[in-house]
Amino acid sequence: MPHRMIRARRTRLTLFSAGVTSLALLASACGGSGTSAAPKDFKYLSVTENTTTRTALTKLSEGSCKTENDALPLKVETVPQASLDQKLQLLAGQDALPAQFAAGNAPSLTKQLADSGKVADLDLELQRLGVFDELEPAAVSTIKALYDGKLQTLPYEYNIEGIFYNKKIFKEKGIEVPGTWDELIAASDKLNTKGVQPFAASGQQGWPITRLISGYLYRSLGPDALDKVNAGLAQLTEPEYVKAAEEIAALGKKGYFGKGVGSIDYDTAMNQFLTGKSAMFYMGSWALANISDPKQNKVGAENVGFMPFPAVTGGAGSSDQYPSNVGLAITLGSKNFDKKTGAWVSCIAKNYGSTALKDHGSISGFKVNTPVKDANEVTTTVRKTISSSQQNVLWFEAFFSTKATTASQTNAAGLVTGSVSPKQFMETVQSALSSK
Repeated sequence: MPHRMIRARRTRLTLFSAGVTSLALLASACGGSGTSAAPKDFKYLSVTENTTTRTALTKLSEGSCKTENDALPLKVETVPQASLDQKLQLLAGQDALPAQFAAGNAPSLTKQLADSGKVADLDLELQRLGVFDELEPAAVSTIKALYDGKLQTLPYEYNIEGIFYNKKIFKEKGIEVPGTWDELIAASDKLNTKGVQPFAASGQQGWPITRLISGYLYRSLGPDALDKVNAGLAQLTEPEYVKAAEEIAALGKKGYFGKGVGSIDYDTAMNQFLTGKSAMFYMGSWALANISDPKQNKVGAENVGFMPFPAVTGGAGSSDQYPSNVGLAITLGSKNFDKKTGAWVSCIAKNYGSTALKDHGSISGFKVNTPVKDANEVTTTVRKTISSSQQNVLWFEAFFSTKATTASQTNAAGLVTGSVSPKQFMETVQSALSSK
């Protein structure tokens, strides 16, 4: 699940500061596996909200990877995503990171762990194991764009993002798939007038709203809009950046996210779309697992379509530039990466792609080595879009520090409910960026 980040508590800023201090002390700590006892199990620390990865790994442990599991049993532990960063910092300080764990909510934390020798060199290890070519090149490229040219995580998910929409509602209300932002606004106006909530979104998580801001930025200013911010060549407080926040705030002001968006969590937003209570849902392709599940999807997978974030008239970006990510990334600790762990990783690299797609309708960054028939038309559409995409971009907080990520996501709900102005929102996030 992709950087599906739960709203952090305010105290998390203090915890992060303390964590950075402890990580700095770890730089000289012994993190190698040479003097460590061999691990007794293949421990995987997952976030509670991500069921797909741990279910797929459990399936592999009982099937294709049973031999590896017999030698080193899979053991799954979970932690709420909101507590993940704190948990990782605590374990790192104790030199007790497990063999495999969900990476931090922002790439910056994983980079810090890697700098202190706590993360395995996956480029080297996968080459050594002879399975590097089991990764899709596009997924490798996305990971390296996030982690300063290094392969520091594995692509248990490879996602593009866009707008899923209810084809049946669109047809009944006489709405064509919008190609521009103005057409999207017009479609939303029409839906709202006819008593249909245009969008489902989680204000509690925040990132489903900030993704809309970056979508508008990429279409209006071009694919390098946030690269410039990261490089210090532009600031979020500049008028053309604030404009993006204004456009998304306007959707909230019109009530297009429904009532109580600030308290709606990820699962509730997903349910709103899959039960036909909203017409559109901006989300990554990881949602295909939910869409393909008839127990969750009451509107029917055949009634779900996928469209890119629309073009902004006169903008420098293009609607074929898809935001991409590797979900809430998974990485491996250096301390426990021994021969048995390597055997597990080899088996995962060869089999995970097919298992995830067949059993969950989930697209990963591992190659599909066993032919799998797509579960539905929307999955086929997304897979074709991924294979034909010529240029990908990242998401709003991709280059942000943990502090700035928290500032962005905890203030997103206020932006669309009116308690935080677009200017205030961008000033708050820019301030957090500038103090990193």
